[in-house]
Amino acid sequence: MILSVSDLDFRYGGHQVLGNVDFRLEGGELLAILGPNGVGKTTLLKCINAIHAPSSGAVLVEDRNVLRMRPHEIALTIGYVAQRSDSARLTVFDAVLMGRKPHVKWKVADHDLKIVDSAIRHLHMEHLALRYIDQLSGGELQKVAIARAMVQEPRLLLLDEPTSSLDLKSQVDILNMLRHIITEHHLGAIMTMHDLNTALRYADKVLFLKNGRIHSTGPACQVTPEVVEEVYGLPVDIHNVSGRLMVVPAA
Repeated sequence: MILSVSDLDFRYGGHQVLGNVDFRLEGGELLAILGPNGVGKTTLLKCINAIHAPSSGAVLVEDRNVLRMRPHEIALTIGYVAQRSDSARLTVFDAVLMGRKPHVKWKVADHDLKIVDSAIRHLHMEHLALRYIDQLSGGELQKVAIARAMVQEPRLLLLDEPTSSLDLKSQVDILNMLRHIITEHHLGAIMTMHDLNTALRYADKVLFLKNGRIHSTGPACQVTPEVVEEVYGLPVDIHNVSGRLMVVPAA
């Protein structure tokens, strides 16, 4: 098992944001966290990554308690892609290379450079490698953030709305690549999303949050219109289109 989250609570200013969150994730699985705006999706990722300190509960990655790990150890174990990445006067290559920092002992080795070069090629960013990241579009900057997380070689990958700034082709390219890496390296991965249809296409499992608690969780192929309506307050139909589920607002 890659990840175990048990009875996790998080409070902010006396207000309970998350309550009794409990789920598991196996290697090779991609979990999509879904729910309305402000329900706690990003907060949950930050609790798993120990950016936020939960009020109670446990987060274990391969049986190690993340909440007791040093930042360096977390960086070797968990890759995190935030919704927005800060731009700076770094080239794309150097920005991605920063993801190798937890692995570097005395100096950057040829092995590190090869890993960075491979990530850039996988994301089709060779033409951007020497561009400064403060000159990139939002979508290009998001690709850099994903590449930086991948070169950490984590066991668990957390992605907060990873395709929100990408055009349709880039969304498909990124998610196909992530699916391949997750399967090939037997990683665990969690992504928050607003697009239900994209989530159902790529995720193995889904977790719906409502009012800071888990409303339901299970295989993506078993999502029902009733669950979607209960979480979002919108009647929907779910159709099978070419072997994939598609959520459509009810007529």
